[in-house]
Amino acid sequence: MQRVANCILRVNNQILMLKKPRRGWYVVPGGKMEAGENIKDSVIREFREETGLEIQAPELMGSFTFIMKEQDETVQEWMMFTFQTTVCEGKLLELSEEGELEWVDVDEVLTKPMAEGDRYIFKHILNSEDQLYGTFVYTTDFELIDQDMDPSRST
Repeated sequence: MQRVANCILRVNNQILMLKKPRRGWYVVPGGKMEAGENIKDSVIREFREETGLEIQAPELMGSFTFIMKEQDETVQEWMMFTFQTTVCEGKLLELSEEGELEWVDVDEVLTKPMAEGDRYIFKHILNSEDQLYGTFVYTTDFELIDQDMDPSRST
């Protein structure tokens, strides 16, 4: 099972987002964990590699399982650990190998094209201090077909 870590960096009421070239969807910087790497070290390393910025004091805000299904068969599964911080150092890369970096006003984040599960995660994290745990089930075309969240009362 693949494991990934990403981080929502919020500075001056803006979120640093990455527009991925394949679908034109927006995500927050992060990526695959290396063997034996802990999730905090992974998110710091991946964020730096994708943005040039060194995030400080990232806090874990959510842990998620993503399942891709073709008909009723699971064809892929991975875990994602989402952090949040407001502090960073360094100079933002002009070009990232992963896509286009863009500062997005917080009130515009949910209007950007993105996976529906990511939209749910953003909505929760931008409006709550509670950690969120969940499972998202997608088709292989990234159509969200099911989700199970805890806390279930979340936004």
